[in-house]
Amino acid sequence: MIKTEKVLHLKSSRGRKVRVVREHYLREHVPCYSSLCQAQCANAEGKVLSGEVTHYVMPDAGVARDFMEILEFREIQGIVFTQTACQAVQHSRGRRQYNRLRSLLKDPRHHCILFANEFQEYSYCPREKGEPQDKWQTRCVYHAAVWYHDHLAGLKPVVMITEDQTAVAEYSSLNCGVYVLCTQEYLQTFWPELQAALELYCSIAQSLQEKGSEGTEREYTEHLPAEVLEAGIKSGRYIQGTLNVNKHRAQHEAFVRFEGSSNKSSELNSDVLVCGGKNRNRAVHGDMVAVELLPKGEWRGRTTALTEGQGEEKGDETQSQPMATGRVVGILQRNWRDYVVTFPPKEETQSQSRNSQRILATPWDQRIPKIRISTQQADKLQDHRVIVRLDSWDSTSLYPNGHSVRVLGRAGELETEVQTILIENCIHVPPFSEAQLGEMPVSSPESPWSVDPAEVITRRDLRQTHLVFSVDPRGCEDVDDTLSIRSLPPGPRGERLELGVHIADVTHFVKEGSLTDLEARARATTYYLADRRYDMLPAVLSADLCSLLGGVDRYAMSVMWDLDAQTLAVNKVWYGRTLIQSSYQLYYELAQALLNGEEAEVPELGTIMLNTAEWRGGRGPRTRQLRAQRDKGGALELEGVEVRAQLDEDRNITALVPRQPLEVHETVAECMIYANHWVARKIQESFPQQALLRHHPPPRQEFFNQLQDSARARGFTIDTRSNKALADSLDRAVDPRDPLVNRLLRVMATMAMSNALYFSTGACPVDQYYHYGLALDRYTHFTSPIRRYADMIVHRLLTAAIAMEKGAGPAKALASNKELEEMAQQINNKNRAAQHAQKVSTELFQCLYFRDKDPETDERCVADAVIYTIRANGMLVFIPQYGLKGAVYLKNREGQVVSERQDGGCDWQTGSLQRYLDHITTTTAAGTSTFNLFQHITVRISVQLSRCHSDTIRLEVVSNRPHQAPETQVQTSQPQGARGRSQLVQEVVRQAEEASQQAEEKRGRASKLSTEEREFRQSKCPNLYSLLEEVRELALLDLAAS
Repeated sequence: MIKTEKVLHLKSSRGRKVRVVREHYLREHVPCYSSLCQAQCANAEGKVLSGEVTHYVMPDAGVARDFMEILEFREIQGIVFTQTACQAVQHSRGRRQYNRLRSLLKDPRHHCILFANEFQEYSYCPREKGEPQDKWQTRCVYHAAVWYHDHLAGLKPVVMITEDQTAVAEYSSLNCGVYVLCTQEYLQTFWPELQAALELYCSIAQSLQEKGSEGTEREYTEHLPAEVLEAGIKSGRYIQGTLNVNKHRAQHEAFVRFEGSSNKSSELNSDVLVCGGKNRNRAVHGDMVAVELLPKGEWRGRTTALTEGQGEEKGDETQSQPMATGRVVGILQRNWRDYVVTFPPKEETQSQSRNSQRILATPWDQRIPKIRISTQQADKLQDHRVIVRLDSWDSTSLYPNGHSVRVLGRAGELETEVQTILIENCIHVPPFSEAQLGEMPVSSPESPWSVDPAEVITRRDLRQTHLVFSVDPRGCEDVDDTLSIRSLPPGPRGERLELGVHIADVTHFVKEGSLTDLEARARATTYYLADRRYDMLPAVLSADLCSLLGGVDRYAMSVMWDLDAQTLAVNKVWYGRTLIQSSYQLYYELAQALLNGEEAEVPELGTIMLNTAEWRGGRGPRTRQLRAQRDKGGALELEGVEVRAQLDEDRNITALVPRQPLEVHETVAECMIYANHWVARKIQESFPQQALLRHHPPPRQEFFNQLQDSARARGFTIDTRSNKALADSLDRAVDPRDPLVNRLLRVMATMAMSNALYFSTGACPVDQYYHYGLALDRYTHFTSPIRRYADMIVHRLLTAAIAMEKGAGPAKALASNKELEEMAQQINNKNRAAQHAQKVSTELFQCLYFRDKDPETDERCVADAVIYTIRANGMLVFIPQYGLKGAVYLKNREGQVVSERQDGGCDWQTGSLQRYLDHITTTTAAGTSTFNLFQHITVRISVQLSRCHSDTIRLEVVSNRPHQAPETQVQTSQPQGARGRSQLVQEVVRQAEEASQQAEEKRGRASKLSTEEREFRQSKCPNLYSLLEEVRELALLDLAAS
């Protein structure tokens, strides 16, 4: 080991330049992490480069800093990142980019390693006096490339890539076997088939060339230095938080949620309002910012008027009470992501040079400002959706600068819109790789999977002793939970029951740290869209080996309780791995029929008859007792608009059916909640500092204001002091004349709730473990490991707890509290993304249904709606028939208001608008019209098309009276509870099938799927969305006449 010195030139907290001399130790033996190594380097810890690649590539500091996106392509293998390049990324790009590079190096799915060249005695290059830093860094990387090639005895050529043309000329011919190329030449030579990488390179290079070409006149104030922001946050002068832009007033209104406890202002008990783009000071939605409060005289209130699509309302009457208002003084962390934008028409492009044009692309997300892009494809990509990434936003520029990454397709095309939803929610679900599928067990008709005899010995075998069954939606493939119940011999205290919950043992097949496990961790959940799903695990597990199908042997993780038959008091509980065979695979409606004592045919039974008396008299009433125990503690029964897609045998969507509240739903859910609660107790008691639990924080009281005001208008009082008081209040708030009132109040209560979150027990005090909605002191997720990665973590913790109870240690070291908390945050983020993607996907589908219908003549576009919120210029309504919620405006852009005729119909006339707590009135020459909370009105549904953003549903009041459906429609319609959105989807399916059939007859061939459809759909055959393409092409064809 050789000791030397390293001189660093740093800046102090006051901005002064400081010269720091540090000891630097050089070693002869530093791991090279190549499988070709013949010098016996210590390569055991960490990834090792394969010797099967054609070459190794070593990017210099500039390439690692500016073109990391290209190096993230998994197709590019054999990458050697030097310590010099990594430190350059850390110092010039910040922590976020550096962490991204570190994640790349850790991820075994990426074929790259880190070589510590500055600690290797023969590759280290001291910086010469007066040598520019970038030249020194390039020289260091070249010397590292030469050493690496010689160290491997010339067995593999090494290619150094750089953007420094001087370095290419200087080094390219010095050493045989070490090549120096510019990045573009490297991609063209070695990866000609990787066209996406070359296009991305051109986009980034063009963006870098244009950087700095802005004017010198400042459009925004400069951000304060990091050390000033840090000191200000500690002293309480500045407020730290995440910027959240109001999507309905994106140009004018944003909020910063206060984070931390350092602020000393006792008046700051809510969000900080940031008005206008200047005060936002180049912060983008999602950025972590520092905010300075404005003087109280400049404080403003939230806008209470409906504004989307109707222009901005002016005047103080549209604002709430003044609230804390501030301006952004600095960016603590940029949280930029991939954005989908639409290229403008040709007349909006700006010619910049012969080869490129500057355009202002409009993001799909209305909260994001327009992005300036330099491109050579502006004409070609007009009206296309394109993925872009932000590069910078200088104080001299009105708009941020970015570069294009990939073209999704033409705006408005169905697959393009679905891909847009995925990208906008940061959902990346490529097909499972061959390496991941190679880890899966073999299961095919020729070689069926069978139980391992060794597992039979170590597991508790329930196949002959327990009646196991599942209850799921009809056609469900990923059956991850089953139940069992049986009578036990009487004990000292009387009759006993055994209740069992058996969950698919996914972690038996998915080993921690495997490629499949890493992919599942990255996805965190299965993503359900309106017509499709993207599985967290490969289909061989999710739909076969880990699906607890009827009549086949399966591995399970089980929790079984020995219960008092009368009181349900727990005598003892058993946890462990089991071997089960489900006897019955029931669907909800059939299970409900059995629970009701009705005659029902169970195909799975064969010659065995189900003891329905035991079902009705045992399990149903028992689970009601379990729910009653939670109700005493304040468990909430909330309401949401929950919809599931109904698929046929070919996995084509046939209906989108609102979930109907059946007792069996509550029965199954209560058993799952019970299992989750007891597993949470077990792992928390075994691992107090590193167990994954799920808590539901109490909501902020101000979020209940709308609920309380709405209930008060109907004569009800809602007590929100505790979950018990809230639950009791909602139970009493029932209007016998209109059951929708209680349903809407529960929807408002749901909207006021905070999100339930995963957390590590070591990162949270015990008093914050409580689950507000379920009224449980500890809770986790254990029952769905096929579709939730959190459940897989809990399964591993439970397995370790069982092993520890038996005196054995865990097979692998458990994740630390810090690692577990990081995983919990990542899973929370992915869950939010999944929920939002599902919501937007459903909204897209609703627009597809109404888009081609004439709202003036089509009876399906007129529906009954219930008013549930009053705003300054309109109201929010709920349409039970379609499960829609939306805004109805009573004042238009011309200043006209809705006026009611004598027959109840409505017209637009000149007049005024007055808002009250429980109603809103319009006054015109014809008289006064009143719209009350929870009143039923008739609305017309249409679609508001948008070139750059998603289409939206537009509602217009038709009558101030409830909608009376035409007699023919009433006769042919299903009961209201069974229709919901199913009518909407079934109609679209019918049209799609007819159009598709005629198209095939006309063309004499079946429709084919595009590359994008194959990549993003992950299902075996054309589905509803691909069929809808045919509907668009045949829009002018009269199907009825045919």
